[in-house]
Amino acid sequence: MEGVEQRPTSFPYSNWGPLAAVLGVILALGAGVVIGVPGVLLGHKANGDLTTFGNVFVQAATALGFLLVPMAIASWRGASSLGEVLARLGVRRFKPSAAKWMAAAVGAYLLFATLYSLLIVQPHQKDIAEGFGTIPVQILLIVIVAPVSEEVCFRGMLFGGLREKLPRLGAALLSGLVFGGLHALTGVTAVPPLIAFGFILALLYEKTGSILPGILLHMLNNSVALLGQ
Repeated sequence: MEGVEQRPTSFPYSNWGPLAAVLGVILALGAGVVIGVPGVLLGHKANGDLTTFGNVFVQAATALGFLLVPMAIASWRGASSLGEVLARLGVRRFKPSAAKWMAAAVGAYLLFATLYSLLIVQPHQKDIAEGFGTIPVQILLIVIVAPVSEEVCFRGMLFGGLREKLPRLGAALLSGLVFGGLHALTGVTAVPPLIAFGFILALLYEKTGSILPGILLHMLNNSVALLGQ
């Protein structure tokens, strides 16, 4: 129908471009900070550390920023319904053949992580799980909320927007660099594997046409990391 925005059927599904994608990441981080202010004010200890409430609030606020800003950008660029917003961000059905690409992604990441650990350094990240209190809350925030929000932001919005103008490998590498770099505060030695992880998940997104396989692998990765802490 004329005048009605249709869901895109071919990759990339985005229509906001590289500049809006990069600015979107900055806005998402800023939104998370703003939303998290009440948690910092109400949930801080005398020594400056955050209470369990404060840590949970800030983590949830960060995830909200990673979700709301990409959705706002997709809506601003013409998506007229929630379904279309999500479709433009890569939340789509995927074919059973995606399983082989998911297996390939796992293999590629394990190979990189193994070589990195053996030849360069054993990666180490700060244990943030204990700050979230009980095990169910840790699972909710680390295994479910973080993978969903980060895949929407860094693969759906950032990689999708970059891919409109950049070649596949360049867009995947740039999105991976941003994704990994933003985790530097939790451990610098873990940044290169996370860059590789983001790079691989971006390629998986384009190959399968959906961010859902990446979300599943992200959940698996975070589950393993949580069990190892």
